[in-house]
Amino acid sequence: MTDKLKKLILTTLMLAGLQGMQAQNLNADDIVRKADEKTRGLSSQGTMTMTVVRPDWTRTISMKTWSKGREYSLVLITAPAKDKGQVFLKIKTEMWNWVPSIDKTIKIPPSMMLQSWMGSDFTNDDLVRQSSIVIDYTHKLLGREKVRDLDCYKIELTPLPDAPVVWGKVVMWITVKGYDQWMTEYYDEDNKLVNVANNYEIRKMGDREIPTRIEMAPQTKKGQKTVMQIDDMKFNIKVEEGFFSQQNMIKIR
Repeated sequence: MTDKLKKLILTTLMLAGLQGMQAQNLNADDIVRKADEKTRGLSSQGTMTMTVVRPDWTRTISMKTWSKGREYSLVLITAPAKDKGQVFLKIKTEMWNWVPSIDKTIKIPPSMMLQSWMGSDFTNDDLVRQSSIVIDYTHKLLGREKVRDLDCYKIELTPLPDAPVVWGKVVMWITVKGYDQWMTEYYDEDNKLVNVANNYEIRKMGDREIPTRIEMAPQTKKGQKTVMQIDDMKFNIKVEEGFFSQQNMIKIR
């Protein structure tokens, strides 16, 4: 073996060792925070298509979305025609729905955050992320598992006392490479599995690569799921807090 080859092997082993040490130094809080920041960004603007799948029918809804940090988000429904113009606004822990057909803004109370959003398998809380996976839960690293050919950290999220959360427990699988949220299980207060979300199709959106298809499937309803497809997304855009207002809900197009 030549000296050059020996040096190459030694360098490779050293780099592998450093990477292993860095992975070991990451705790559950770090992993969840990295995954959340990657998905959320400082702000975002995008378009999405949601398909509600039922045994006898399907329904497709198109939308534009804006967000700023964890505090602000706005969703404008652009299709189908009967729902077009509806707007959902979240400011901190409060949520409103503008319904143009009745020319009225409806405030959605905390008691309805677990209710279905637009007849889908996503909840109002999934839409606006009223609860934060970073600050409203404690995080416990359960180990590493492979999910659909990707190595993942398995992390259990337990809600803090008095946190504005709708789930009794959440278990997440976050990819070791890229910190992508790859699979999530949602449990009720009786520790019964309610929904499972699987993420697919990692693609470049703006300045990062993220899963662009999310499938939410209730575990007690066979043949039922909702697919959320991210068609386009830009991160860290300039958007003022004033954009997220009840006045703008009526004007936004």
